Amino acid sequence: MSTSKLAITAVIVVLIIALSQCVGTPDETTGPETLAAADVRGAGYIGAAACINCHKDIHTSYLATAHRNTSALPSIAAIKGSFEPGKNAFHYRSNVKVAMEQRSNGLFQVAYMNEQEKQAFPFGVVVGSGRKAQTYLYWYDDNVFQLPVSYSVWARNWVNSPSYPADKVRFDRLINVGCFECHGSYIERKGTQQEGERLVDYFDKSKIIYGLDCERCHGPAAKHVSFHTSHPEEKKPQHIALYRQLNRQQQTALCAQCHSGGHTTKNTIFYFKPGDSLTQYFSSPITTGGDVSQLDVHGNQYQLLSGSKCYIKSNSLTCSSCHNSHVQERENMAVFSQRCASCHNSVKHSFATQVSANVINNNCVDCHMPALPSRAITMKKEDKREADPNLVRTHFISNYPEATKQFIEKHNGN
Repeated sequence: MSTSKLAITAVIVVLIIALSQCVGTPDETTGPETLAAADVRGAGYIGAAACINCHKDIHTSYLATAHRNTSALPSIAAIKGSFEPGKNAFHYRSNVKVAMEQRSNGLFQVAYMNEQEKQAFPFGVVVGSGRKAQTYLYWYDDNVFQLPVSYSVWARNWVNSPSYPADKVRFDRLINVGCFECHGSYIERKGTQQEGERLVDYFDKSKIIYGLDCERCHGPAAKHVSFHTSHPEEKKPQHIALYRQLNRQQQTALCAQCHSGGHTTKNTIFYFKPGDSLTQYFSSPITTGGDVSQLDVHGNQYQLLSGSKCYIKSNSLTCSSCHNSHVQERENMAVFSQRCASCHNSVKHSFATQVSANVINNNCVDCHMPALPSRAITMKKEDKREADPNLVRTHFISNYPEATKQFIEKHNGN
């Protein structure tokens, strides 16, 4: 072999050795540092995938919750409504409809007049876990708009989207960052611009985290994961906020950032961390106490709860006194009632001769926290003249005579 060929061979060998040191093994490339670098929220965050190794059971359970599924990428599985012909349309008039269609390039809402296609926009984001309802968004360049048709689980049908007129097809409701702040863990806002009377947000479609992930509630966890990966023998949590160490106001603030109605924000709540004060993020304080009768049941759970006698008379009642946010417990009245009984363990009911003790003891909720109509969220079915309110369970714990009457009629003799 010539000297020149030997020299070339030697260089190639050296390069292979050098590159092999850079590439790393699969284990290294999925380590804490790599995961943290990939998280779009920036320094300190690492992503929910890093939590699975140590918290697998919690992770698996949480995947079924409404919080985790409060937003998602569109798919036939994620969208609750049907794309089957005959079940896939909402009619505004006899000759005007929007059809949900699966095409070769995606899922679309398509507006028709006299069976002629007028507009078509693709499903871009699914909003809502699908327990009660879902609405849908689409991307237009770097803006986000709401699609005209939503899905109601209780109606088992496509319905007119909230805030849209019921007699005409519109695709122009602009969505701002506030919707994503409570229906997602992050979206990159590239800029904001005043256009006429409305403030327009511009987003980076490639930088979005759907659903509420671990760090949305627990705060940035990169240091926590890195430490415990390097020190597996240490069982005491390090570099992470512990819920039990927060005071009552700090605990409820974690939920109130989203469950206290709409707010003008001075800082995005995407970066709200356990222990933070809501005043760091909201432009004005949340008003609590007093008459809560005018508060809508949708989104105002914090104010409704804090106005309840149960909350006022207790020094320790918080959202987590009743809710285990890592577990899907919706409509499990027996579980919630057991938590009521931890304080109310000797209650006597005037209708105890009409309804069995077992039924009463396993359902405090329908009488004391009934599902009430929301004035803020209404949805119109195509065969109705008026929109129906979305029913949301009130968090103002009290006595509701009409709800109690319905409960007795439903379970009388049982």
